[in-house]
Amino acid sequence: MAAEGLLSVAEIDGRGRGLVSTQPLKAGQVVLRDSPILLYSAFPLQNPSSSSSSYCHHCFRTLQSSSSINCSSCSALFCSATCLSSATSSSHSPYVCQSLTRLCNSSHFFLNHLLERQLQSRFLIAAYNLSLVSPSKFQTLLSFQGIPSANDASAAEFLHSLISSLCLPRPNSTPFSLELTAALLAKDRLNAFGLMEPFNGGQRSVRAYGLYPKASLFNHDCLPNACRFDYVDTAMENENNADIIVRMIHDVPQGREICLSYFPVNFDYATRQKRLIEDYGFACDCDRCKVEANWSDNENEKEEEEAMEEDEDEEMAGAENENGENDFPHAYFFMRYMCDGDNCWGTLAPLPPSDVSPSTVMECNVCGKLKNDVVGGEDTLSMDD
Repeated sequence: MAAEGLLSVAEIDGRGRGLVSTQPLKAGQVVLRDSPILLYSAFPLQNPSSSSSSYCHHCFRTLQSSSSINCSSCSALFCSATCLSSATSSSHSPYVCQSLTRLCNSSHFFLNHLLERQLQSRFLIAAYNLSLVSPSKFQTLLSFQGIPSANDASAAEFLHSLISSLCLPRPNSTPFSLELTAALLAKDRLNAFGLMEPFNGGQRSVRAYGLYPKASLFNHDCLPNACRFDYVDTAMENENNADIIVRMIHDVPQGREICLSYFPVNFDYATRQKRLIEDYGFACDCDRCKVEANWSDNENEKEEEEAMEEDEDEEMAGAENENGENDFPHAYFFMRYMCDGDNCWGTLAPLPPSDVSPSTVMECNVCGKLKNDVVGGEDTLSMDD
């Protein structure tokens, strides 16, 4: 849920719905904690005789081999008897269990379709199941923004008949049409958040995708003023470990739109625009993109390298406009808010402030590294400090 009274939904010209601050917000302030209404695995469908899996099929914590428990009917693994019991009445109902097993047994589908189609089939089974176990959450899912594209319609042509044939829903459940299937695929494509595998210094993959009702309202900016954190493996047992938490990167005034970046901020202009158009259906015209649109690819790389080498004091001195608000030019953002860990490219945000003073410790939302935010440099802290 959103922190009390901090954000409100507004219609923003050319951007649709978004979230704006209802009061001045401080760096590190938590503005949203949101629980998923739907989670599904990001891994390829496996042969039903295989039990290999790294994550619980319900909460998606990393499994400890000594304590994992099998579903009695399929290869799904769970981190505890509690998770298995909870999943049986929700995310891994008999409908899901039977549908996934039959889908894996469909050798034509299993062997001849791309990972994208396998993930879409996982999502549709999870969405169909949501309509059975929680009709109210399913209606929330339908309220998400997203108009089907030609690709969504094409995928629905194949997947609707396939998924519908796997396991018939209960009587009196929501009737699923081809049009509804296409609409669901669009909502997943535009609103799903990836819960990442633990960072180990190399390439990370997504362990699961989640649909979050409030977080879905955040729009994109290539120099965001907030970033999201997840603590899938480190959350306390009595917490919803799949929650995502959004914290402010820096101070913003009342009335400012709060934006996330949909991908690492180090992507160059061409890569960002290609990704946004292909995945989300829009071209970005944020302040950063307006500047970089006039650069060639080589100039882009050169300018960013030079920006990273600028003296921080000089950048901070020029960071305020005539209204006294921070514009956060590229160099200042990259030096202060981009993690310098090897192959990380995460974004740094202060830890939540205390009642009396802001935090001087920055946390990376990818590798989890902590740094002292000090003038003239950033001292790395160990996680045990």
